[in-house]
Amino acid sequence: MNRRHFLWGAGALATLAGLPRRALAAALGYPRLLEGPMIGASTPDGFTVWSRASGTFDVAVEYAIDRALSDAKTTPAVKARADEDLVTRIDVSGLEPDTSYYYRIKMDGIADRHQPLPFRTRTAPAAPRPIRIAFGSCARVQLDPHQPVFDAIAAMEPDLFLWLGDNIYADSDAEAAFTDIYARQRSVPSLQPLLRSVPQLAIWDDHDFGYNDSDGDNPVKDMTLRLFRRWWANPAAGQPDTPGVFFRHSFGPVDVFMLDGRYHRDKPSAPDGPAKTMLGAAQKAWLKRELKASKAVFKILASGTGWSSAERGGDSWAMYLHERDELLDFIRDNRITGCLGISGDVHMGEANCVPWSEKGGYDFYDLVSSGLAQLLSPKFVDQMPEVRLRAPWVGSANFGILDFRFDPEPVVEMSVRNVIGAPVWDTVSVKAADLVNGRQSWKTAIDTKETERRIRAERGGSYYGAEK
Repeated sequence: MNRRHFLWGAGALATLAGLPRRALAAALGYPRLLEGPMIGASTPDGFTVWSRASGTFDVAVEYAIDRALSDAKTTPAVKARADEDLVTRIDVSGLEPDTSYYYRIKMDGIADRHQPLPFRTRTAPAAPRPIRIAFGSCARVQLDPHQPVFDAIAAMEPDLFLWLGDNIYADSDAEAAFTDIYARQRSVPSLQPLLRSVPQLAIWDDHDFGYNDSDGDNPVKDMTLRLFRRWWANPAAGQPDTPGVFFRHSFGPVDVFMLDGRYHRDKPSAPDGPAKTMLGAAQKAWLKRELKASKAVFKILASGTGWSSAERGGDSWAMYLHERDELLDFIRDNRITGCLGISGDVHMGEANCVPWSEKGGYDFYDLVSSGLAQLLSPKFVDQMPEVRLRAPWVGSANFGILDFRFDPEPVVEMSVRNVIGAPVWDTVSVKAADLVNGRQSWKTAIDTKETERRIRAERGGSYYGAEK
């Protein structure tokens, strides 16, 4: 009996050895995705699909307007290479603007057995229409492997999602640690519908750049940059002569300036002054050129850390006020309209404002969301931003929403949403007409309670003192 089993096994192996490659794959294990797919940058005529294969397969995207893929086309295949950790980014191009497309991944010509049905995404608009941009920061899979906030984000049906840093908590100088945590975060089940349907853009902050509070002296920043570029499908990363993760992306009448506040950063503890920088000279020069060139109605300046003066003693823009004010002066002096800020990092939701209308410019808003999956922190009791528009939110995981409308006039409505998607306070609504030199808007945007707290503090009392 044993000899008979042995001979049968040897014969079966010989038979398998003679099978074509595709049949052998079906017999011994199926080509599939380890992570993904994820939609990266989207334009009016195409989108990028990121995925990570289970082997060195030829990866392609099959796509169609028809759900049944009856009119499907297939992109040229891209080899998943071991030296890129089997990650591919495939551009699907030649498409119609603002149109839904169905797509699926094929490896060696075979659809993934575990993901046989097509997913759906949409190309970017070429003309003004309502646009919803969601964003967030601080996703710690080690703390929360379920992350229900992404169910709420997907239900909001955003057109674009922005990751503002601490997208993983690697806190390491070992490549294996980054790869492991990236893979675990990218595989969170609640995140999958959002990744597969909505374009994802990202910058980093300290925990996915290096260790906590890392700056430009991080000795492994070239390694973490290489891995960041591998795991995200941004349209660009830095400039040919300036490394980093910064880039500009246009989405309809909105330009998004994704900034790198880590790679070139001076130590936060250094004395502030004209020479101290968070962005580095080359990135700052790039930002100024791109802002001047932008014709977008709204311009989002996305930073990993907060724009206001609130977090004294931390590592936000509060420790780099000379450079921040230089940028706000540049916007004013060059009459660049429509700028507003978003940020993360602080483990709470905020709506703050830098009242640059008092210096001849216009008020610079900063909507803050943190964290997607992280412990919340009530440290706002020790903080004092220039203007706090709403009470900070520390009740649950949260995300930010920017709703842009252009008819009958351009306006943006800014809100922070809780873990089930409900707004945590009244929306902050700002017209494009308010984001021009000489216009003050924060006094009409501020919540009545925050006005009372502000007046009390100006009179020498405590901002968060006892209330009658």
